[in-house]
Amino acid sequence: MPFAPRTPRRKSPWAPKNAWLAAAACMLAAFAPHATAQTPSPLGEWQYSAGIPLEKLFEPDRPPLEARLGIGATFQPRYDGSERYHMLVGPSIDIRYKDILFGSTGEGFGVNVLQGQNWRMSVAAAYDLGRRGHDDPEHLNGLGNINPAPELKLAAEYVVSKEFPLVFRAAFTRSFGGSNGWTADLGAYMPLPGSNETFYWFAGPSVTFADSNYMQSWFGVNGQQAAASGYRRYDASAGLKSAGFGITMVYFVNKHWFVSADGALRRLLGSAANSPIIQSKTDGVCDISINYQF
Repeated sequence: MPFAPRTPRRKSPWAPKNAWLAAAACMLAAFAPHATAQTPSPLGEWQYSAGIPLEKLFEPDRPPLEARLGIGATFQPRYDGSERYHMLVGPSIDIRYKDILFGSTGEGFGVNVLQGQNWRMSVAAAYDLGRRGHDDPEHLNGLGNINPAPELKLAAEYVVSKEFPLVFRAAFTRSFGGSNGWTADLGAYMPLPGSNETFYWFAGPSVTFADSNYMQSWFGVNGQQAAASGYRRYDASAGLKSAGFGITMVYFVNKHWFVSADGALRRLLGSAANSPIIQSKTDGVCDISINYQF
């Protein structure tokens, strides 16, 4: 049975507490599925699963099987630090079974191993599209490729309360192949006032850390690469990689069809920002998808 948003009691449309409750109660049926895999992008990790923990908190009696299918497009940098952008188009998929198993083009394919009413911990398999020299021959020539690779993701989400629906998310991702590195993404988001039965939106910041393997693969230049590319040799070190801010919006056309959109800005920091291969320290992304909810 598709979800029908509930309208909370309101003492005043301008009361902050009721505004948060209104936003939270309207968001329960969906988050923003994405058209692409989790390759490095300005999107915050929380934007891949926005609304999922709130869904359970406000609507615990969900059907055992939920499926949302659609198609989406993303406009994002060709790779981290690129000043060139491209469009990616693909399916938007989100399938969940009894709040245990899930499969999503954004969040990966996994299982919630531990969970409570307002929190969950999950293990998922995802993949990274990597980076190819032909993505930008002018700037990547001689650096070689970062091959596509499967990833293991450990994630946790926590909602403060129904009265204050602030969501914290942490995700730790290990690439097997490609960069062969770890990343840690920490973020938080809240529903925003102005949401109603057909429209809701979220916003929040995120920061990303990475180990030396990841940083060297994406931002470093070893001796062989320096000789082949003309860049100076550069050793990228572990630490803070970037900080950003994102907005996710969902609009229900009717009880089955909905449109989701995301936008984010990100600033590369630390060792990543100082890399000689970087053309732009600040980048952004926007995407939109059209989905059908069964």
